[in-house]
Amino acid sequence: MAEVARRRPRSLAHDVVDALGGRIREGSLVPGEKLPTEAAIMEEFGVSRTVVREAISRLQAAGLVDTRHGVGTFVVGLGDAATFRISPERLETLQDVIAVLELRIAVETECAALAATRRTAGNMDALRGALKAFTTAVEEGRDAVGPDFQFHLEIARATQNHHFVDLMATLGGMMIPRARLEPPGPLTPERESYLRRVNAEHESIVEAIGRADPEAARAAMRTHLANSRERRRRLAETG
Repeated sequence: MAEVARRRPRSLAHDVVDALGGRIREGSLVPGEKLPTEAAIMEEFGVSRTVVREAISRLQAAGLVDTRHGVGTFVVGLGDAATFRISPERLETLQDVIAVLELRIAVETECAALAATRRTAGNMDALRGALKAFTTAVEEGRDAVGPDFQFHLEIARATQNHHFVDLMATLGGMMIPRARLEPPGPLTPERESYLRRVNAEHESIVEAIGRADPEAARAAMRTHLANSRERRRRLAETG
């Protein structure tokens, strides 16, 4: 256990994802079945709550589980995913990633506006929780892909329109550009600074949704995603 404890949280989360994902694929965990509690997973794998939550976010991104707030996390199963998919091989270049960002701008700006008019107190708690998880990940030197995806998924849930949730789930964690383009490893000062700017943009989106201001929420989301697209465009031009 001492050797495991010295490993980076990223590796620990990967281990939990592999183990739980394997159980789903082999049928030990069946569709509709509730996953063990966070505390039970922490005890089984000897990991922290942060690691468990990152692992659950990755399983959600893969379309294997779905979390119902206040109820628990349930197995979706391999056969229940929608037919629409953007496969990893279609996200291998900067141009591929930019194309997905264009799709996200079209969908998520309206998603944020609807969330501002329909969000519940529970939705706001979930959004603030995702913000906190993002901040924690950056402070621990991790790239925060899981919390980033979770943040956007929670906005989709706040629309009260399951089609937005389904679309976000099919995109999964691959929709976060750095998940495909940036190498794993400790954060450089430049990457940490970038992630803190991203989190500030997330905070602006949450503030607008909390004020029930759809126009501000739409504008904040467009600014956030457009900034990401422009960053990728600059990389493509200089690459």
